[in-house]
Amino acid sequence: MPHKITVGQLVHQLQTFDPELPAYFAINPDWPYAHRIGRIVEITGSNGAVYIAENGQEGVLPSAVRTKLDWSDV
Repeated sequence: MPHKITVGQLVHQLQTFDPELPAYFAINPDWPYAHRIGRIVEITGSNGAVYIAENGQEGVLPSAVRTKLDWSDV
């Protein structure tokens, strides 16, 4: 996956999943936790971008998730 992805690429990837599934961020392989997704904001202008905010920690990532991400199991 590229270092930066566009909104279109993100939408394309997400469209392959069941829309009723919850969505989380998987953060930091050294401290593998799932984080809830918060607000999404757009900044316009020459350096425009979309930012997805973190909205709290859900808990430790399941082993199956860490394995699929190629993160070592803790």
